Amino acid sequence: MSILNRKNVQWAMGLLALVTSASTAQAQNSISRSQLAGQQNVITTAVPFLTITPDSRRAGMADAGVASSPDANSVFWNAASLAFAEKNAGIATSYAPWLRSLVPGISYNYLAGYGRINKRSVIGGSFRFFSFGEINFTDDVGNPLGKFNPSEYAIDVCYATQLSKHWAIGTTLKYINSNLAGTRPLNGITPKVGRSGAGDLSAIYNGKTKMKVKGEKKDLKYSVGINLQNLGAKITYSDKTNREFLPAMFKIGTAWSYDIDQYNSITAMFDLNKLMAPTPGVNILKNYTGGDSFDIDNNIVYERTRSDDPVITAALKSFADAPGGFKEEMKEWNYSLGLEYIYAKQFMLRGGYFHEPTTKGNRKYMTFGFGIRYKLFGLDAAYLVPFVQRHPLQNQLRFSLLFDLQAFSEPK
Repeated sequence: MSILNRKNVQWAMGLLALVTSASTAQAQNSISRSQLAGQQNVITTAVPFLTITPDSRRAGMADAGVASSPDANSVFWNAASLAFAEKNAGIATSYAPWLRSLVPGISYNYLAGYGRINKRSVIGGSFRFFSFGEINFTDDVGNPLGKFNPSEYAIDVCYATQLSKHWAIGTTLKYINSNLAGTRPLNGITPKVGRSGAGDLSAIYNGKTKMKVKGEKKDLKYSVGINLQNLGAKITYSDKTNREFLPAMFKIGTAWSYDIDQYNSITAMFDLNKLMAPTPGVNILKNYTGGDSFDIDNNIVYERTRSDDPVITAALKSFADAPGGFKEEMKEWNYSLGLEYIYAKQFMLRGGYFHEPTTKGNRKYMTFGFGIRYKLFGLDAAYLVPFVQRHPLQNQLRFSLLFDLQAFSEPK
């Protein structure tokens, strides 16, 4: 197996499961669930770029957005919300450098848009492209084998329609292409381009209630959204026996908006997210010969095992398959809290907090952002401050642009 130059994205090529084998195993009774629940047991999938927050508006609110007000980027967050879009059409674009403090040349690019086809229904689409930069291949003794630019992309097409003045549903179809090592032989192994198809199912409910403020009743608007993302066929880079799960996600969230007065308003959002992919199991190894393992008590070695269930079966089991039981299962949920202040529908200030349990990835960070809307143009920016470990976007100000296409056709 060829070895990558360590100065390049060696970690990225770990996604290329050329010689892994899928197996299933049950946790042994001699392992207590309380022990297992306290161990590092991160769920991993192929093509994780599908879960990257594409726009700076929601990024400024710690990646909360499944119930956010609609714009072109809702193609990613909740296609159903587009059915309630105030504008008839819009587009958005984003660019974010990735892991620049470690490796140059890695970037994430996103383009999305939508258009109304009638009073109740909308169609939309998006294109996202993730570049890993340039990688130098070498053999086991360091001889160069050439260079390659790994990349991944996904094309989404969505449809959303209103069921009533409160409810809307949406569906998204997507094509995924992941080219991590090209197709030339590497020390006798010929990698393949990973290809797959997937879909999203989304819904949103918009309502309002009354709230007393200084003896006066005012409207408190709220939304509840849900999105089942990236449900699709497993992807392979070698043969059918080595297939990897897509990062299927269960997202549910709510947003609450209150108009303080004619010019000032505030919105609070809360999202819960969970990967609908199998949690690695655990098996005792009496004769350890190497592999993916971890050590609980410094005496016994435990091997991580992988599921070979069908996609839908694995997604359903993912809500109760953690070897550490209920305690570990609850740690597989992460949450986002976001806050947005809007002045005169033109200037926005944002902040948020994202939390992921330590044993499931340990991503914890605060975010800050701002936005500007002027006629047909919108600009959003976000800045991330991690609490633990390095984050790909730390110390970087990322931007997104939005364009209101309806403004072009309106009379001046």
